[in-house]
Amino acid sequence: EMSEGKRVDSAGRRVKGRGNADASQNDERYAGRSGHFESVESDGGTGPSKSVEGWIIFVSGLNEETNEEDVYDKFAEYGEIKQMQLPLDRRTGFVKGYALIEYEKKPEAQKAIETENGKTLQEHTITAEWAFSKGAIKGRQSTRRRTD
Repeated sequence: EMSEGKRVDSAGRRVKGRGNADASQNDERYAGRSGHFESVESDGGTGPSKSVEGWIIFVSGLNEETNEEDVYDKFAEYGEIKQMQLPLDRRTGFVKGYALIEYEKKPEAQKAIETENGKTLQEHTITAEWAFSKGAIKGRQSTRRRTD
């Protein structure tokens, strides 16, 4: 409905912005090839999920004085590390206590988790687990988010 050039909704309230067009107008937005979105393969079961790039493990319990080299050296023996994040606390400049490590191949990440979970790095016991998982997580109670 239009009243004096201004759009109003069914309750008579003034509507602003592009997001309030009729749904029929949105049908063209993803017409053709633009409607095909990249997705990550899924076997439909439970267990770890692949990111768009590779297999990411979440390592927590890190000593605040750990550096990237220490973490890299400990985990590089399981396979090529494609990417690693070791977030720092802006206020203190120390490591926040966790890292995200990405491997190209699932067996590499799996081996890293199996071998390093519960091990020690710089006098701290670390936890290594899948960063993303669908469904129930086998084994102990996990603190990590699920991505269903």
